Amino acid sequence: MPESKSLQVAVPGLPVPDEELVRRAQKGNLEAFEELVRRYERKVYNIAYRLLGNEDDATEALQDTFLRAFRFIPKFGFKSSFYTWLYRIATNVSLTRLRRRKKKSEIVSLDAPVPESEDLKFDIPDTRQTPQEAFEQKRLREKLDKAVNQLPEEYRAVVVLRDLEGLSNEEVARILKLSVPAVKSRLHRGRLALRERLAKFI
Repeated sequence: MPESKSLQVAVPGLPVPDEELVRRAQKGNLEAFEELVRRYERKVYNIAYRLLGNEDDATEALQDTFLRAFRFIPKFGFKSSFYTWLYRIATNVSLTRLRRRKKKSEIVSLDAPVPESEDLKFDIPDTRQTPQEAFEQKRLREKLDKAVNQLPEEYRAVVVLRDLEGLSNEEVARILKLSVPAVKSRLHRGRLALRERLAKFI
């Protein structure tokens, strides 16, 4: 009697796994790639925004990230999760743009407002605040964002991925192509620097 393949059949109503969408995209299925974009565009934008500090650059980095992902998805070898691979592209695109901006000696605004998003881990939960409390929350969020953007590049990337996006040390290590001890060291130093910058606001 042939072995049952019922476990391999997709269950109606459940989301298609990333791996299956990637395989379809590799075969030229544009709808599959569009679904991957829908799943991860907010996360990719958050990473880019936190690394670059302004909406215009983050939007361009978002577009560049998915253009590169579309171009190179045929070469994706399933050695890591799709989102790890995608976040690596987003981080590289953002850091490259940041270095290019620094070389041009452009002035970066550190007062750009933080986009409203449930994905930003520094947001304080809304508990039906008074107008004064809401104002203080917004002000604190802006100070946190400003402090993150003042971190050195190597610390900022680790803090954004680990503390703001909630990735594990191992995932951050794969994305940044660092050892786990190096990630832990940079994270520790980044947190200390962040705490120092925030001390005057708290």
